[in-house]
Amino acid sequence: MMKINTYLDSTYLKTPAQSGLTEEQTLKTVMALADEADAQNIFAVMIRPDYVKEVKNHLQQLKSGVKVGTVIGFHEGNYSPDEKLLEAEQAINDGADELDFVINYEAYKKGDYQVVEKEVFECTRLCLDHGKTAKWIIEIAALTDVQIADLTKRISTWVEEKFPGQEDKVFVKSSTGFYKTENGKPNGATPEGIKIMKANSGKLPVKAAGGVRSHDEAVQMINLGVTRIGTSSASALLKGDESSSGY
Repeated sequence: MMKINTYLDSTYLKTPAQSGLTEEQTLKTVMALADEADAQNIFAVMIRPDYVKEVKNHLQQLKSGVKVGTVIGFHEGNYSPDEKLLEAEQAINDGADELDFVINYEAYKKGDYQVVEKEVFECTRLCLDHGKTAKWIIEIAALTDVQIADLTKRISTWVEEKFPGQEDKVFVKSSTGFYKTENGKPNGATPEGIKIMKANSGKLPVKAAGGVRSHDEAVQMINLGVTRIGTSSASALLKGDESSSGY
């Protein structure tokens, strides 16, 4: 089997209210995720901002190379640019290595491109100024194919114009995994969606997230050109098992 561990962001993003766990149980869950990622040489763990500081400290104590990622403006994306900046600043102070921002895709769909460009510029600049990686989640299940192409292209154009030479630190990412779809439509990465993103991402790398439930599907995404894969089933994918998880 192809080794895929360095492509994976092992992900746990449920709140205690969503999972039915207590705060203490949730912290234990994310700590176990970090230990598993360290043991399996997974690239990163992706967790809620509340747990970044403790997980970062834990991984440092292990002298682990696993990166700590978190989500900003999650999951609706409709936070203001200033709100996203404040959340991102706190995450950086807590030790996050990578920040996955949910873009304001509803503002984009309304044609309010100035708001979207403002948040991409200011939040990306904050990350790059601190040596962090930024990823922009466009939520492809909420968009048409034309919109996926256009929004991806806009992000790549803005980043290439404003941050030349640093494009490898700014991703476009497919999905949150929390968007509610109808009629059984996938709410995560699909081969079709990833192909559109890759065709329009310019110099920016692409992250597939949500819906990658087997080793073969992960390999398919890698062969389509993604650099990273977000999954709540990293261990299963590495073993060659198939997961029933929604993310």
